Amino acid sequence: MHTQPKNNALRLKAIATASVILIAVGTASAMAGPGHGNGQGKNMPSQGMQGQAMPSQGMQGHGMQDQGMHGHSGANGEPGKKSAVSRTIKVELNDNFYKPEKISVKKGETIRFKLTNKGKLVHEFNIGTRGMHKAHEKEMMMMVEHGVLEADKINRDKMMMKMPNGKTMDHNDPNSVLLEPGKSGEVIWKFSKQGDLEFGCNVPGHYDAGMVGKFSIK
Repeated sequence: MHTQPKNNALRLKAIATASVILIAVGTASAMAGPGHGNGQGKNMPSQGMQGQAMPSQGMQGHGMQDQGMHGHSGANGEPGKKSAVSRTIKVELNDNFYKPEKISVKKGETIRFKLTNKGKLVHEFNIGTRGMHKAHEKEMMMMVEHGVLEADKINRDKMMMKMPNGKTMDHNDPNSVLLEPGKSGEVIWKFSKQGDLEFGCNVPGHYDAGMVGKFSIK
């Protein structure tokens, strides 16, 4: 049961905004230090911009994970087919918790997750192991550092910028969706493996604040 004061969402937004500012300042200082001469790294290369339209409801992609920076592993299952969906589960993304917080599935089952961001901040629904979430949080931090992700906004025009490693920040893997406040999206996933899986939000600070749920796979 989550009985929070009415102004709690505003407080979380203020904290998240301050965190984004501190991250950006720290990144600018680091880029100005040794190893980043000639001003490289302070601005993203203009040739990295691509004119690809992004979906209006969340950032979910299918079949594009090789181009994105948010890879997934077979350890958490595999993208599901619409024709194989056995049931639909609605999940609310709030500041900073999910509703429900525990989801039971059967091994081999394909689930459609219908997701709605009910909070005041940008949130993510990502299916993975604890280790995958920790690694993914570093990638999300990079999105903040380069102005792609703000506390309550996704700057989609910057998501296709290419990083030095040739990858992009378009957040298009099928095990994850990133939503602005009030937006909806879906993830279709097949739980082909039985293991310790979570669904979590890897926007910097959100996972540690308790925005993580558990899957029970039987």
